[in-house]
Amino acid sequence: MMNVLSRFNKTRHTVPVIGIPIDVINFDEAIFTISSWSRKHLSKYVCICNVHSVVTASQESDFIEVIRQSDMATPDGAPVAWLMRQIGISGQVRVNGPDLMWQYCAYAEQSSETFYLYGGMPETLDILKNKLSKEFPRLKIAGMYSPPFRALSDEEDTRIVEEINASGAGVVWVSLGCPKQEKWMAAHRGKINAVMIGVGAAFDYHAGTIIRAPLWMQNSGLEWLHRLCSEPRRLWKRYFVTNTIFVIKAIRQLISKN
Repeated sequence: MMNVLSRFNKTRHTVPVIGIPIDVINFDEAIFTISSWSRKHLSKYVCICNVHSVVTASQESDFIEVIRQSDMATPDGAPVAWLMRQIGISGQVRVNGPDLMWQYCAYAEQSSETFYLYGGMPETLDILKNKLSKEFPRLKIAGMYSPPFRALSDEEDTRIVEEINASGAGVVWVSLGCPKQEKWMAAHRGKINAVMIGVGAAFDYHAGTIIRAPLWMQNSGLEWLHRLCSEPRRLWKRYFVTNTIFVIKAIRQLISKN
């Protein structure tokens, strides 16, 4: 415990992954850092960065600034963690959204922290809340909201911000998909008095509305293939195009390093 605490109290350490700054961090360090912010109700946001995230950021100037201005950007996706290891970060693991959320729930149940769930479909939120309450009986879920697919009006946005702040939540889990969730969090830093964490499809995974890849595929860096096979029409471009771009940019980065 003391070793973890001493490490996350050090100055933040990031490295460039195809030009995008990603934190050198593990699960314990991420959880304890977020918890320290949560207990103080600091308005911060955490980006969980996979290949899709870093490639999109490398192509869109507004999105790269969202990642750069984040308070933490974890290396989701086996290729991101792999590239970090290749450039000298020995032992770097992937700190992905679903696992971070689940591990944090176990920790928060003991630390009496309070959550808010933002995003996902209404039925998904209902299932997720019931599952979390069953798995973590002492976990405090202060509220949840499924936003419409359209942009919220200023009045609607103000109302939901007031609701989140009034709930007393220290952590807001955000499931809107990339890059929408990251831009939403950046726009609400300074407004929402909690740590916002963008976890992508984690709500669906934990609710069981989307089946996650088997553990062996996750550990082998093949989770993307499982998702592609599950939703080929929606995800083929993301994986074939962005993965190819990532490989090209990663090779260029490794060549320039040498």
